Amino acid sequence: MGAANVIPGVSGGTIALITGIYERLINAIKSFDMTALKLLLKLRWRELAKHIDLVFLLPVGLGLVAAVLSLAKLFAFLFKNYPVFIWAYFFGLVLASVYFVGKTVQKWYWATYLSFIIGTFIAIAVTVLHPAVENDNPWYLFLNGVIAIVSMILPGLSGSFVLILLGNYQLIAIDGINHLNMKVLLPFAAGTIVGLIGFSHILSWLFKRYRNQTIALLTGFILGSLSILWPWKKAIYLMQNNQVVTKHGKPVISYYEQILPTHINTEFWLAILLMILGIVSIIWIEKASTNDDMTTS
Repeated sequence: MGAANVIPGVSGGTIALITGIYERLINAIKSFDMTALKLLLKLRWRELAKHIDLVFLLPVGLGLVAAVLSLAKLFAFLFKNYPVFIWAYFFGLVLASVYFVGKTVQKWYWATYLSFIIGTFIAIAVTVLHPAVENDNPWYLFLNGVIAIVSMILPGLSGSFVLILLGNYQLIAIDGINHLNMKVLLPFAAGTIVGLIGFSHILSWLFKRYRNQTIALLTGFILGSLSILWPWKKAIYLMQNNQVVTKHGKPVISYYEQILPTHINTEFWLAILLMILGIVSIIWIEKASTNDDMTTS
């Protein structure tokens, strides 16, 4: 999940859905409530750990943090030197996710089909928005945290891509993490905490009352996000007064325009191979999670 959240266009929520931990994750996050606060103030540690499902949250949380901190520099290198390959792998991964998430809908009927179509159109609409300009105001960074974390836990809506739309992907996900810039990371982190706990209550309520429609909607989100991940794209740079805007001596990318591959060469076939590898990765993850469920039961 941590690795997925670093990639613009890929959602950690997608991985959570495929591996079967999504609902448990949402309910565990929702449990950070007044009851948890009272148990904390009374120092009733064992009851608190059980109430917030700490035995589940701790390894998931550690995995998220470890992946984000360790992969930020690697992905910065890959996006700079091998963009087509990394986009191709995650295109295949998300493409396969549409099937594996969609098949968890217990009954497809008019309401689930409608939810699927609505989710698809929402995700497509998000992908055609043009990014804002970078802004390091603390309140804006806090708002970035709220919006990004909601996107991260919604399958198909990538928190990293939303940060691109908000203009702060480079500032937060690359520069902020790699240089541990607390002036950027602290207000952003505060926003993620508020957004995560608040939105988890809404998702939990939806899963309890409209499970099939909710999963169908999330499947649509995943399908609609595929356009972001198309490997062949052209960078459109941010312009101001007919001049390309630069930051730290580098041109600022406004958005990407999807294009068809210009040559059927080695790069093309490697990209196709990586797409297939992405599909195989999801099949392996799905089978591994199924085997774990069987072992647990």
